[in-house]
Amino acid sequence: MSDKKQNPGQENSDAAAAAELDGVPESMKSGGAGETGGEASQPENSDNRIEALETELAEAQQAVLYAQAETQNVRRRLEKDAQDARAYAATGFARDMLSVMDNMQRALESIPAEVKDEEKWKGLINGIEATGRELQSVFEKNGIKRVASVGLPLDPNQHQAMVEIPTDEHEPGTIVQEMQAGYVIKDRLLRPAFVGVAKKAE
Repeated sequence: MSDKKQNPGQENSDAAAAAELDGVPESMKSGGAGETGGEASQPENSDNRIEALETELAEAQQAVLYAQAETQNVRRRLEKDAQDARAYAATGFARDMLSVMDNMQRALESIPAEVKDEEKWKGLINGIEATGRELQSVFEKNGIKRVASVGLPLDPNQHQAMVEIPTDEHEPGTIVQEMQAGYVIKDRLLRPAFVGVAKKAE
């Protein structure tokens, strides 16, 4: 006979193993696709986790760079504010001193020509003129300069037109008269020049 009888012990062992596997899917019994899929899921989860960590790291690096740039901008603004405070600290005082300069110039302009030629007045007049020159020198040392006006086109940033003067000698919009001098401190306007502007004669 070709069939061999199984060992009773082997039969009992096979029966016990079959009982233990009762209810387990066939795919898992044979080590098929289910087992293979479980092994593949672990590397996939690891790759996702690594990608997420790399994304978080990149975002953190961007946040650090942004914070550094913002800190540098704040520092630059503070430095500029400090420089402006030093540069323009005398603005109020300088604006008040313009009145002194105006009065000195008016005083000199009001002196009649014949009086200027009289010997007894020359000392006084020369003293007033010297004081005006000294004041102008102090202005220049502190960055205070007179605004150019006559002969130039009207600049609303530096000039204030008070009157229009009909004339054919100048292009319309050209400043032909200055009523009051204007001044700047550094690059900031202290006072605009009050001027008369040419307009086309009728």
